[in-house]
Amino acid sequence: MATSRRAPRKTKDRGATMSEVVDTEVPTWDEIVERHSDRVYRLAYRLTGNRPDAEDLTQEVFVRVFRSLSTYTPGTFEGWLHRITTNLFLDQARRKQRIRFDALSDERVDRLTSASPAPDTAYADRTFDDDVEQALATLPPDFRVAVVLCDVEGLTYEEIASILGAKLGTVRSRIHRGRAMLRKALAHRAPAAGRARYSGPAAPVTAPVAIGDVS
Repeated sequence: MATSRRAPRKTKDRGATMSEVVDTEVPTWDEIVERHSDRVYRLAYRLTGNRPDAEDLTQEVFVRVFRSLSTYTPGTFEGWLHRITTNLFLDQARRKQRIRFDALSDERVDRLTSASPAPDTAYADRTFDDDVEQALATLPPDFRVAVVLCDVEGLTYEEIASILGAKLGTVRSRIHRGRAMLRKALAHRAPAAGRARYSGPAAPVTAPVAIGDVS
């Protein structure tokens, strides 16, 4: 892929929201990897909850970006990356869910929604951020995406609705219900400390591997 095109220029300063920061040119592949690989990995990690799946999802995102770059229309590039990442995650989550349910007999299906952490994973040995990650992993994929995009990525409801192709009311409902599920999960796991309330994003996560050429 040619790399002679100039970097995209932004129309707003750092205070602008995602929808206000508009790319005026199509970025090159090297520019995309340099500027966005860490951001994509952090989002992938928050969605998947573990490093191997986050790495796989990140690779898939950049493969999709590489294949679709020729058809990209200059606009909100970060929004485009968010959309690709969340759509791929939701596709994977639904596919895994179908496989998991198909492999179980009817009497075992109900156990999926009540799975508890491993016995050797004690609250005293975990940080609060670990609890948030585990609680996020218990949310339905649609709720998890909405909460992560809002509370971790800092997007507005309108931006999330655009990324997910959902109605604004649906996004609000998913975020509200997702947060309620998180508060309940965290309070249950920290009985000695009273109510452990969900307080937003955890510590930053850095991509462990560089994204190379995609063919």
